[in-house]
This record gives sequence, structure tokens and C-alpha cells, in this order.
Amino acid sequence: MIEVLQSILALLVSLSILVTVHEFGHYWVARKCGVHVLRFCVGFGKPIYTYRAKPIQSESQVGLDIGTRSNEPLPATEFCIAAIPLGGYVKMLDQREAFVADDQIQYALNGKPVLQRIAIAAAGPMANFLLAVMAYWLLFASGVTGIIPVIGTLTADSPAHFAGLKAGQEILQVDGHDTPTWSEVNLKLFERLGETGKVSFQVIEAGSLDTTSEYEVEISDWLVGEAEPRPASALGLVPKIPKYRTDIGRIVPGGRAEQAGLRVGDRITAINGAELESWQDLVRLLQANAEVSLKVDIVRDGQASMLQITPAAVVENGRTKGVIGAARSVAPWPEEMLRKIQYPIYSAWLPAIDKTIEISAFTLGSIVKMVEGVISPKNLSGPVTIAQIANQTAKSGLESFIGFIALLSISLGIINLLPIPMLDGGHLLYYVVELVTGKALPEKIQEYGYHLGLALILGIMALAFYNDFMRL
Repeated sequence: MIEVLQSILALLVSLSILVTVHEFGHYWVARKCGVHVLRFCVGFGKPIYTYRAKPIQSESQVGLDIGTRSNEPLPATEFCIAAIPLGGYVKMLDQREAFVADDQIQYALNGKPVLQRIAIAAAGPMANFLLAVMAYWLLFASGVTGIIPVIGTLTADSPAHFAGLKAGQEILQVDGHDTPTWSEVNLKLFERLGETGKVSFQVIEAGSLDTTSEYEVEISDWLVGEAEPRPASALGLVPKIPKYRTDIGRIVPGGRAEQAGLRVGDRITAINGAELESWQDLVRLLQANAEVSLKVDIVRDGQASMLQITPAAVVENGRTKGVIGAARSVAPWPEEMLRKIQYPIYSAWLPAIDKTIEISAFTLGSIVKMVEGVISPKNLSGPVTIAQIANQTAKSGLESFIGFIALLSISLGIINLLPIPMLDGGHLLYYVVELVTGKALPEKIQEYGYHLGLALILGIMALAFYNDFMRL
């Protein structure tokens, strides 16, 4: 229950930051363009808190008919927090939604030139990209720590093994792009999902400081439709990791470990009489014995005992392996296996912009591949998965959480720019048509578009929720 509450809190904090920044982008540009904002709301549904700003007196215009003039001030701008924290909106004065007196049209959105309306619609996503740049600037200025991409082992008969890659090599580049950490290696490999061709690697040979070599790994329709693609593992690359002790840190409810009586805090010392030196030894033996009953020696509270465990068979990247539903206790990585990437505070914004552009291109490319069917729609995530990741990154530290906020902000910006009615991209599409043709699309067509967009968004949300619960 505590874990669930922490995940919900992490989700609320994450979404509140992103939505507030997004909507403030719309609000700020709208005010700069002279559009009156009626309501700035974070969340949907019934407001649970409202603050009303001082009303603005509209400028009365001489010579107008009595029936179309208004000597009343413009309504106060309401700043609200609503009950359902899954979005937000900025409501502006607009003749298409309510009556606007003639002397107040100058403050209405629909009364502004199309270029100003384009700026207002684009301001929300742009604010999300700016937030990502600021987050990456902060990370790069303070220093980002990552795992040095040294190959630990290679899976037998894997693409990387056939290409000649060897244990102990450090990956310098993938497809010509620098990869100082395993995170960067994985990002570049993810970009190749669904493709056919060769993935190029530049590595430093084991035991050398400057001897580099080039390798090419063949791929064909790589991981097309895979529900949870793990590109490094699919190529046969296993990162070098510390030799962790075989202490159990987490038990999956309902898993084979729990069924056998294994508990958090137990140390596994041997399997079928074979002594274990590290967690890697344990994993290797379990994976090789799917659905085989094993005698497991453990130490619990200083007392030795034995359990009988049968690893469950799971299929990953076409290979069957055994798992018991347990994870090791958390332990820090040795300093010599980590790399800190840091830039001066005055220039850190340059790599921050590059990183934002890189992640934006990757996100957009992933959406295109998902539409094409190359990436499985099972990879689409909803609020449940986002809440879990937000909680995990928050527990990992401020650096991880800021990086997650940057990624989520970029995703929100990209999604809102998609040309789907109901989203900012849909408004931009209508405005561009108006800019090119010189006249707005008929309201009937816009209304049909909004209905279609609403149906599409609801369908995507339903799929995301379904994927979330299937993962649970």
C-alpha cells in the first residue's frame, strides 16, 4: 500500500510540473498577444481551489450600437486546481464559445491574426521543450553519472558474438555516435528497431587505452513487434557488472521464490550443491534450469537451511530461460565502473539542447514506427506505468527524477504537436490551412475533426490503460 501511495504521489508531482509548464506557455503567449484568459486550470473536473485575479477594464469604443457595447470589465482570470490531475487547460475569451461584446473582440482569441493564434497554440509544446533543455542543463552542469559501457560477456551464438565482439571491450561509438555510458548505447540501439542492415561499433580493446577496432553486427527486421524490446540483450551484449552478493532484496508476489518460501534478507549460498560466488552465478544457473526442480541452500538469520525451487520458464528474444521472481538487494556501483559527464555551467546549455533534439527525434521516430507496426503497441504506457517509473526515479535520487521529468516533458511536447484535432497540433493544422488558403475551415469540418480526434485520443488512452494493467 505504501508503494502504491508513493507512486501516486510521484505521478501527481510529475504531471503537475509538466502540465503547469505546458499551460503556462499558452497563457504567457496569449497575454503577450493581448488575448484575455478566462481560466488557467491544472487538472480536470470540479475545481477544488480557485483564485481570481483582479478584473481588467475593457476599452469602450465610440460609435458602436448600444446592443453590442459593454461597459463591464472583462471577467477576472481564474487560476484553478481541479480534482482530476491528469491534464489541464487554458480557457480564453472566444466568440466561438460565448458571446463577446464588440468593444471586447480585441481581447478574443478568434479576433487575433492567424500568426498570433499559431504562436499561442505552439507555445505549450515549446514550453515543454524549454523545460527539458533547462532540466538537461541542470544535469550537465552538476554532472551526470552513468555506467561505463564495458562488455561483460557475450551470449553464445548471438549476432555480437558472430561479429567478433569480445568481453572486456569498451564501446566508444554506435553507428558513429559517441556512447560514453550504457544509457547512450541503448538509446542508439533503440533507434535501429525494425531495421535491416548493419549496426557499427567502435570499441577500445580490453587492456588497452588507445587501441580501437571496428565491428559490424548484422540485423534483419530487428525486433519487429517485440512487446518489450531489449536491444543490447538481443544482440548478445551483456554489460560488465560488479560481483554482487546473493542476498535477496525483493520478492515478486505469487512468484516461484515466494511459493518456495524464500524471503527478503535470505542469502542463497548454493544450488544443487554448487557453491555461488556472485549474483551473476545465481542468475546463470536459474536461467539454465527452467521448470527444473532445484535444491537451494540459504542462510537466514545466521541459520542454514534448504528450499526446493522450480524456476518458471519465460521466453525472451526467442530464448527460454528460468526465473523465480526475486531481485538482489540494492548495492552501489564501484566508482571505477562509473563515468561522470559534466560541463561548465556557462556552456552546459549546448549539450542540453543537443540532448533535447536527440530525444525528440527518437520519440517522434518511435511514434512513426509504432504506426507502421514496427514497434509493438504494447510498448505504449499510461499513467500506471508512468507512476511506477516516477516513483522508482524519485527513489533513485534527484538526478534520476530530473532526467525522467525531461524525458516526459519531451514526450508531452511531441504528442501535443501531432496533427490530431483536440490537441495543439490539431489547432496548428487548422491555422496553417487558414494561413495558406486565406480563410478558416468551415466550422462543420472542424467539429467533425474534433469528434474524430476525441475518439482517437480515447482509443489511445484505453490501449495505454490496458497495457498498464497487463504489466501489473
